[in-house]
Amino acid sequence: MSYVLGIDFGTSGCRAVVLDADKQLIADAQSPLPESKHCQQSPQDWWQGLDNLMQQLRAQLDLTHICKLLLDGTSSTVLLADEHGEPLTPALMYNDSSSTLAAKTISGYADANSPAQGVSSSLAKALHLLETTDKAAYVLHQADWLSNTLCGQFGYSDYNNALKLGYDPQTETWEPWLSKLIALDLLPEVHAPGSALGAISPKWAQTWGLNPTLQILAGTTDSTASFLATGASQNGDAVTALGSSLVLKILSPVPIFAPELGVYSHKLGGQWLVGGASNSGGAVLKSFFSTADLQQLSEHIDISLPCPWDYYPLLQAGERFPINDPEYPPCLSPRPEADSDFLYGLLMGMTRIEAQGYQVLQRLGAPAPKRLYSTGGGTNNPVWQQLRERMLGLKLQSVKQQQAAYGAALLALH
Repeated sequence: MSYVLGIDFGTSGCRAVVLDADKQLIADAQSPLPESKHCQQSPQDWWQGLDNLMQQLRAQLDLTHICKLLLDGTSSTVLLADEHGEPLTPALMYNDSSSTLAAKTISGYADANSPAQGVSSSLAKALHLLETTDKAAYVLHQADWLSNTLCGQFGYSDYNNALKLGYDPQTETWEPWLSKLIALDLLPEVHAPGSALGAISPKWAQTWGLNPTLQILAGTTDSTASFLATGASQNGDAVTALGSSLVLKILSPVPIFAPELGVYSHKLGGQWLVGGASNSGGAVLKSFFSTADLQQLSEHIDISLPCPWDYYPLLQAGERFPINDPEYPPCLSPRPEADSDFLYGLLMGMTRIEAQGYQVLQRLGAPAPKRLYSTGGGTNNPVWQQLRERMLGLKLQSVKQQQAAYGAALLALH
């Protein structure tokens, strides 16, 4: 028998899933990560989390049966490493905004539709970090550093993580203007997600009791792995993540890049995963109601009655998608007397944003959603689901799995 291991690194924790050839769950494990400080994380904390996962799995099964391992990590989380792969800097996380000067420099060279544009891009963080050391040999993302360390070879990445570093997945080359900003030998060699990087290092095979022939595969981003976990696989399959924010993704036969709306495309085999994210979402709901309140109040909402409130639910001014306006104001008034009515207005407002988001993606060239899946805490609210089905005109597909680690394991399997 042979198994695959998918490992997901998120903001606050990491998780591992072992699957057999029939996609059946054999074992899983999870471990928290220390709270990030100033939008930074320590690679050593990641490695401690990985060690915790492996020790938990070792107690559940014979790890020599694992033949492939694939890691996903948070997008645009970047560090610098020396020639031996040792970290020289903390990792600047996806939500770090300290690279404003570097982003301004990039804007003078990059194409307008380049995903490397913006303060949150991998390239902006890399240039910012390079100002702090002259000993760097590699620019690596979270998933890169972890997978590279596992196989004892550094300087490898994948299409998805390298996208915002200036890699063009359409031509499968680095953008030509990059050489004016960064030494190209610092950039990783880019592979297709799921392709083999090499066998696990004998050191780690011995440490955890792994098969020395276990193959370390090129990884992906956590959001891509979460999409794959749902089972979405055909053009027109869409996934809305109803988490703290609203994240929309759809499989398309053609790539779409509209950085002005935060819309990018990740290459997935012969398809493209197109997506955008709104600042609205569950964080707004939690600012007004507890989980228990949301459940109780939802039971008093009658969606057969018209909703007279035209809210645009935001915690503060500023929206990314489907409207791009850093000063776009929240609209949360007038507030009705009944809390259930207020919640109805909030849910309806978010549903309108979701519908408008898919319309924008369609106008940009993506297909209309044919099958719609949902992930995140919002999927536990049946009223919200009914509203969404009615407004989007689609029956929501059931999702048995939504963990990114499961999606990483599926990618390793196929």
